[in-house]
Amino acid sequence: MVRERVGAAADLKPGGVARVVLDGHAVAVFNVDGSFYAVSDTCTHEESSLADGYIEDDIVECAKHGAMFHIPTGEVRSLPATRSLRTFRTTVEGDDLYVEE
Repeated sequence: MVRERVGAAADLKPGGVARVVLDGHAVAVFNVDGSFYAVSDTCTHEESSLADGYIEDDIVECAKHGAMFHIPTGEVRSLPATRSLRTFRTTVEGDDLYVEE
């Protein structure tokens, strides 16, 4: 198991996003209404960081071309993307937030 500390869980407020590198992969970690989710940070349509995207409820929109993804599942929700995002497990231990594969 590969695991990376994101930071203090309390520092990632609802609606917030953090970007970490896990085993060479960029991962975006989101706080959606108090629940933490992690997905591949790179849009599947064209290389663009989803941590720089627009977040509304549990959807992230790529800032480059507007592809939308469901944060909890990584499922693609709109074109131009056609492939879903990889998801990663998140855990909170004590005050710390971790992402792992």
